[in-house]
Amino acid sequence: MMPATIATPARSGPPRNMLWTVDQFHYLGDLGMFEGRRAMLIDGVIVEEGPMNPPHAIAATKTEDLIRETFGKGWHVRVAKPLVLGQATDPEPDVAAVRGKPADYPTHPTTAALVVEVSDTSFRYDTTVKLEAYAAGGIADYWVVDVNARQLHVFRDPTPDPAAAHGYAYATRLTLGPSDTVAPLAAPGAAVAVADLLP
Repeated sequence: MMPATIATPARSGPPRNMLWTVDQFHYLGDLGMFEGRRAMLIDGVIVEEGPMNPPHAIAATKTEDLIRETFGKGWHVRVAKPLVLGQATDPEPDVAAVRGKPADYPTHPTTAALVVEVSDTSFRYDTTVKLEAYAAGGIADYWVVDVNARQLHVFRDPTPDPAAAHGYAYATRLTLGPSDTVAPLAAPGAAVAVADLLP
């Protein structure tokens, strides 16, 4: 039986899609509903990605290692773990750099200094739906590693945008190739080589 704290009353009216809250999504995860699956919650909808292919896994591991090395002491790197961006969104990013130590967060973090998604089959989703969710969540530095095109897309400066689904978009968008470098906003003295993120 679902705990009362995460139950939501049914609304009257015509049939509609049932949207989930973050608490309900996490409860289902605790029950093992997503064991061995890559699930996330976006705008109340549970979204599942397919199995991770080897190039994606290689790029994700290289990115994790490089971001951990780049940020160093005073930061921890979360890999495919909850990042709660409101009551109905937990995208569980591939890599997120969060200030402090894991024990500093008795509940899941609600922001990160840098979020990185590794994309192969999910590139369009990561640069539209997820991008707008991260912009609305105030993520200042959002990177998408494009495995297929061998590029890094950098999105910065979340700005109000009435045309965007969540009311926010990124004002700065950069596309970098394997020979380029970039520094995270929160670690401006570090130069990350795009080639080092790619499989």
